[in-house]
Amino acid sequence: MPLVNPLRSLILAAAGNDALRRLVATTPISRDVVRRFVAGETTADAVAVARDLVASGLTVTLDHLGEDTTDKALAESAVQAYLDVLERLREEGLASRVEVSVKLSALGQVFDERLSLDNAARICAAAEQAGTTVTLDMEDHTTTDSTLRVLAELRRTWPGTGAVLQSYLRRTRRDAQALAGPGSRVRLCKGAYAEPESVAFPTMHEVDRSYVQCANDLLAGEGYPMFATHDPRLIEILTEQARLHERAPGSYEFQMLHGVRTEEQLRLSSAGEAVRVYLPYGQEWYGYLMRRLAERPANTALFLRALTSRR
Repeated sequence: MPLVNPLRSLILAAAGNDALRRLVATTPISRDVVRRFVAGETTADAVAVARDLVASGLTVTLDHLGEDTTDKALAESAVQAYLDVLERLREEGLASRVEVSVKLSALGQVFDERLSLDNAARICAAAEQAGTTVTLDMEDHTTTDSTLRVLAELRRTWPGTGAVLQSYLRRTRRDAQALAGPGSRVRLCKGAYAEPESVAFPTMHEVDRSYVQCANDLLAGEGYPMFATHDPRLIEILTEQARLHERAPGSYEFQMLHGVRTEEQLRLSSAGEAVRVYLPYGQEWYGYLMRRLAERPANTALFLRALTSRR
């Protein structure tokens, strides 16, 4: 799908390079760049950064990094990581401002959808006990139907479980209309996976047009839209559309990645908008970082400058 910059293939290949991973992990300057995008490897790291973001007026969704798990034991390890961070959020009094985002492929979806549902249910129950919520991340198009099935089951008990939709998929407007009901929390993003043109729009113009159409469907509904974008033009359009739909600030929110357009996050928050920061953490940070660099040329330039700087 021709939505990626020319460096994408090279950077994604670097994601599997252990020598480069060690360089990034051990070079002091590059560690500073990593910390810009990733909270750290531990629960304590995640909670500490989340606490600082909350103190600045933002809300947070924590993502324990890891996906495409093919081993039941690793899926269980992912569940335990979420149970641990949710307990810490409860103890720290942060749960009302910090939720968690979960990839079902980290919970066993790849080899057992039922197992991923059961594991997600355990996380949802822990989130309820802590006083917060869960959002199910969306992955590549082959998992969309499975993820929506799991979502529907979870919402029977935990109706506040959040969904994620990707505007680059041709099917998404139908999904947005179906998920725009009362109380439905839906994060709308553009999408970051390489998808065939048969299922995804081939140009950025079409993806953006789909995003605005889906956003209007969500704003016209009775749910709680969560607009994940760093695009200044889209943010301007969404703010205006929210007004046209008579949506008060706080009846929807903007979401941005940790370390990306930080000043804009604070500006929107100061203007009265609800802003949530997507904050990843965990030992699988290297693959996440490479994907973020592949998606945004500006991030790539920043990182390469940091690696080569002597200061």
